[in-house]
Amino acid sequence: MANNNPAHIVLKNVRISYEHLNAPYAQNPGQEPKYSATILVPKSSAENRAKIDAAIAAAIERARAKFGNAFPATPKVSVHDGDGVRPSDGQPFGEECHGCWIFTASSKQRPEVVDVNVQPILNPAEIYSGMYANVGVTFFGYNAPQNKGVGVGLETVQKIADGEPLGNGRASAEDDFTPVEAGLPGTGYQQPPQQYAAPVGYPQPAQTYGAPTAAPSSYPQPAQQYDGNAYPQQW
Repeated sequence: MANNNPAHIVLKNVRISYEHLNAPYAQNPGQEPKYSATILVPKSSAENRAKIDAAIAAAIERARAKFGNAFPATPKVSVHDGDGVRPSDGQPFGEECHGCWIFTASSKQRPEVVDVNVQPILNPAEIYSGMYANVGVTFFGYNAPQNKGVGVGLETVQKIADGEPLGNGRASAEDDFTPVEAGLPGTGYQQPPQQYAAPVGYPQPAQTYGAPTAAPSSYPQPAQQYDGNAYPQQW
């Protein structure tokens, strides 16, 4: 059944960033986890911008009808200019946001995520920040005592093309590590050149650091040696 809510729109050829489409996520402790994604809408699409403006106007009209004058006629709207600065900290948006309108859409229920044939995407690895998509979203008014404005609900996502993955600030293994030669862990490790020095007032150890010695005679000896096969295979 078609969605007849005038505040519901489908935006085409957008890019997904900061996605949490496979599992709900809470940014701060105590928040309710939600499915969410940041939507990057190219400014070059006048059609998408017109849809956004119309959906915002419809959401305000519906909120004013529901809450009366308690809801402002010109509320804050969660759509931002990617060529400007983030409202959260005043810092510029990332390079991937330049030339785009930006908003975050979320939902308590997992949105439908489908491919170009409108078939569910079952492999989580195919859903990532940086992919291109069409999205179905609904703008709505919220009227909390100290927080009034227009937010965006995320309902459907259709992946239409792959794109360069966006790390969104996360470090990658390639950034942190370099290849190492094959061999046992710790290859090339050098033993300390001197004995362990205990802090003043603590008894010095009786021997240098190295291979363990036999347990004191007063300490119960183990009944058998360690058997690696007996160690649990699960962490």
